[in-house]
Amino acid sequence: MASSSKPVKVYHVFLSFRGTDVRDNFLRHLYAALDLKGIYTYVDSEELRKGEEIGPALTKAIEKSHMAVIIFSEDYASSSWCLEEAAKIMECREERGLMVFTVFYKVEPREVRTPRDKYRKAMDKHESKYGENSEEVKRWKKALSKASNLSGWELKDGDDSDHIQRIVKDVATSLGRTPLHVAKHPVGIDSRVVKLKSMLNLESQDGVLMMGLWGKGGIGKTTLAKAIYNDIFGKFDSSSFLADVRETSKECKDLVTLQEKLLSEILLRKEKLVVSSVDAGSELIRERLQHKKVLLVLDDVDDLRQLNALAGEGNWFGNGSRIIVTTRDKHLITCHAIDQVHVCEVKALEDCEARELLSNHAFSTHQKLEIRRDLVDGVLNHAGGLPLALEVLGSFLCGRREDVWESSLKKLSRIPNKTINDVLKISYDGLEENEKEIFLDIACFFKRRDTEYVKKVLNSCELEAVIGLEILIERSLINIEHEQLQMHDLIQSMGKDIVRLECRDDPGRRSRLWLLDDVVDVTSSDMGDCAVKAIVLEPPTPTEIYIDPDAFTKMRKLRLLILRNVHNSFQGPIYLPNELRWFRWAGCARPIPEFSPGRKKLVGLDMKECNMTVVPKQFKDFQQLKYLNFSECQSLFQMPDLSCTPNLEELDLQDCKNLVEAHDSIAYHDKLLVLNLSGCSELCVFPNVLKSKNLGVLDLDGCTKLEKFPDIPHKLEGLKELGLQGTAIKELPTSIENLVSLEGMHLSNCKNLVSLPSSIYKLQNIETLALGGCTNLIEFPKHEDSVDPHMKFGLSNLSWLDLSECNLSEVEFLENLSCFSSLTNLFLSENDITCLPTSINKRHQLRQLEVSNCRRLQGIPELPPFLSILRAEGCKSLQKNGEFTLNHNFFRRTSTMPLGQNRPSSVILFPGGEMPEWVFPVEDDFVSFMASANLYDKFIGFVLCVVLGNDEQQGEHSFEVVLHANDKSWAYNEKTFDALDSDHIWLHYRMSDWLRGRVDFGQNGESNVRFLLTMSSTNVRKWGFRIICKPLEDDLKAVLQDNQLMDPALLYEIGHESTDSEAESSHMHEDSSIETDLQKDLQDCQLSTDKHSQIVSKRNHKLILPQGMQTSAMSTANSTGRGEHGSVGLQLLLE
Repeated sequence: MASSSKPVKVYHVFLSFRGTDVRDNFLRHLYAALDLKGIYTYVDSEELRKGEEIGPALTKAIEKSHMAVIIFSEDYASSSWCLEEAAKIMECREERGLMVFTVFYKVEPREVRTPRDKYRKAMDKHESKYGENSEEVKRWKKALSKASNLSGWELKDGDDSDHIQRIVKDVATSLGRTPLHVAKHPVGIDSRVVKLKSMLNLESQDGVLMMGLWGKGGIGKTTLAKAIYNDIFGKFDSSSFLADVRETSKECKDLVTLQEKLLSEILLRKEKLVVSSVDAGSELIRERLQHKKVLLVLDDVDDLRQLNALAGEGNWFGNGSRIIVTTRDKHLITCHAIDQVHVCEVKALEDCEARELLSNHAFSTHQKLEIRRDLVDGVLNHAGGLPLALEVLGSFLCGRREDVWESSLKKLSRIPNKTINDVLKISYDGLEENEKEIFLDIACFFKRRDTEYVKKVLNSCELEAVIGLEILIERSLINIEHEQLQMHDLIQSMGKDIVRLECRDDPGRRSRLWLLDDVVDVTSSDMGDCAVKAIVLEPPTPTEIYIDPDAFTKMRKLRLLILRNVHNSFQGPIYLPNELRWFRWAGCARPIPEFSPGRKKLVGLDMKECNMTVVPKQFKDFQQLKYLNFSECQSLFQMPDLSCTPNLEELDLQDCKNLVEAHDSIAYHDKLLVLNLSGCSELCVFPNVLKSKNLGVLDLDGCTKLEKFPDIPHKLEGLKELGLQGTAIKELPTSIENLVSLEGMHLSNCKNLVSLPSSIYKLQNIETLALGGCTNLIEFPKHEDSVDPHMKFGLSNLSWLDLSECNLSEVEFLENLSCFSSLTNLFLSENDITCLPTSINKRHQLRQLEVSNCRRLQGIPELPPFLSILRAEGCKSLQKNGEFTLNHNFFRRTSTMPLGQNRPSSVILFPGGEMPEWVFPVEDDFVSFMASANLYDKFIGFVLCVVLGNDEQQGEHSFEVVLHANDKSWAYNEKTFDALDSDHIWLHYRMSDWLRGRVDFGQNGESNVRFLLTMSSTNVRKWGFRIICKPLEDDLKAVLQDNQLMDPALLYEIGHESTDSEAESSHMHEDSSIETDLQKDLQDCQLSTDKHSQIVSKRNHKLILPQGMQTSAMSTANSTGRGEHGSVGLQLLLE
């Protein structure tokens, strides 16, 4: 967004006066004195003062002035012209930041303020003329009152010339508070200023508000601070913008100079105010400014002492003051107790803004050169939305040919621009040694890497990763997205350049190497001692290089060595230094490199995909080893004895296909946290007991020959995740109850599993239990069979239970409501069950229920109140039993939840060939309607219904529904289903909130927007749609009818109060028995979520039907009615 269209300031001062009182004496001398000082002053002529209202010329003059001085004289208020002028001036003060001062020329401020004496008589005359309650007169009185309270000068007796000199001096000083230069091309500023102004809450005069702006160097913090300063400084008694606090305090050796400048600017003093010490300065600021409403900007703060000295506490300043701090260090803002609500991260420009800013700097209006789009995009990608980079690079490339652009981009890929780099490097220079090392490691090696992995590597290298990463985030040098470390490209380039400049010509004298040529230079020849601390070489394709046997041993500082896709052409062994902390060589085809004799400091060893059969002999010397990865070592058949590595925390042997036996030492290791043996398909021998007290994750998934799980003789409080999927185990030991901290147990596809011990109910912390595909599991144990009769609750934290594709014939264990009290997801598909427990409707936490392909299932009872997903496809017996019955509250409940709650969407899939009558059938492949913002605000949600046909030749079923509005499109729904053996109905409810904010209803929200839903499908027989809405007012209904915005049958109203008059509405069903049933159903569905305690008010449902549909709908309602057990047919699903 470009800069705003604010009026350009032309005049320094606008003088408002009553000509008959002052024009020929005081005013003439004041104007001359101002002019002599070079202050450009606007004084109107009598010719402009015609009529009752001030003309446009005067209005513009006020708007184009930096300051207005109102000269209150005896007859000032008698002129409606003067009063209107004063009102306009005060309006500009509020809205445009106009500075306003007052001169009381032979009148007292209280005479103007109350008003009294001549001012009272003048206002009485105006009231007689315009009316006692005239808004105009009230506005004038308000302007007089506000203006009389402003800073000003009282002129009673004495020589006017003395007064005039004092006024001119003060005006000249105040004009020193002129707006700051923001930027040559202030792109993207205005929208950000609007946001910051709302955060500053300028209307409030209560207390002092401090706001922090933080972000990386060159991101535009100072520019934004200047813009907000310019926009609001006129609203304050005084203001000060202290620029470059970091540099200034460094040059001055202390903060006294900054304190003196702050005091001088805010107190409007020409002579320097002397401060003896920082402590004295802090006290002087508090003493002098505690009653002043000030605006203070502290720009580029990098030390807490600066904040403490310049704005230590809010009570240093008067009520209504605003303090703005810009910094690269978020932690400074936090330490200074600035409320996080008032902390704003300044982020990079949006793509369109970045393109505009680059164009403004790179392409002058008279330039005729055409630059290829890919080159422009290359510069934009390099700058990454950083305003500083866009300005510097754009200015540099302005007027240059295409070949220069191309050459510049190639150079920038190797060597960063010095101007940009110097600004970014300031953040690095302010770091301590630990953070500098971590920053350089990330810049050179670990951008876009998993955060937890990088922490392990850094900690292994004796760096403090947790605090280090935290500080780098606070300094805007890195950020974490989706659990990966991220860094701006220019900051990464700055980091790499720091390493490159350690020695331009000799890579062996640099601390880090990551380029192939540099690594080859250092490892292929005898270069003597070198300074290399870390090497990470990961070429995109397999690359063969020559590594001298002793190349690494000469790197006495080497702590990190990571190689991938690298093959050594040398046939002999490679030797590594004992100082090495982390070594990874994925896919190493040669024997593992050997270490020198002596104590090893290795913490992480990763030889994934390595060609080895046994663990190296030196394994017993790795006393400090914490992380060991031999995954996918296909030839490895023997597991190491872990007693040699007492500090080992993680062992990864995943997909070691020939590993047969797990060493007994894993059962007793005290520090082992993670053991991954998944995919070890030949593993058949495992310790008989498990006593590793700190083991947190045990993964045996895919160990297809493992038939027995070990006994757990004592309570293990560490184990939280247990993976046994696809193993050959037949049962679990009763001692499984000793896994007291277990949160997830995965037993899917354990084809030999025939039973579970009842002691499983004692696992009170387990949240996930996956048993899908255990085809020999014929029953789930009952809580009553538990050996502990005193245990009242079982599996109380279990939220996910998967029993799909088992061999269950009944699910009676679910009848006991004292168990599974937290269950949210229940999967029972492809079992032989015939019914569900009737108590399932009392499981208020249940959100998802799947009973697909339960071919013997004969009925579904009343469902839980907050169920969102039901899948019942392939349930043949449901269809054979006739009407598929389902609690009609399923959708209505979702749509009637309080608007403030996070209402879920709802989905059901079940056998059937006809859409419910309440769904509006769509004959074509689209449906459209018009809506204004007022009407859309009434929308609660949308219901989509699709009938999937049974057509074996076409196979799978698929459909895509797209919503179009404002020339934009959104995927409303897209589904694909496998072939179905009968017709099925798919119903989906979605909240209207998902579209709110995306649709533009015009400036005042009054435009009607056309919404269009289009359907493209395969093997779909028919489809329908319905809009669920709140009650419509009569005027809105009239607009709908008059403008024919939509077919009224699309709307389905849900009321909030049930009244007799509404019950008699012509839109409702007329059958009293159905009405009674419906109202009862509505009352049954009043409990909402939020711990089951919030009571929702009664709701009345209105069905809006076009004439011609009402009869069929009513007959459907009558014929469907209520089922034997209180369930209601789908035709009443939303009625």
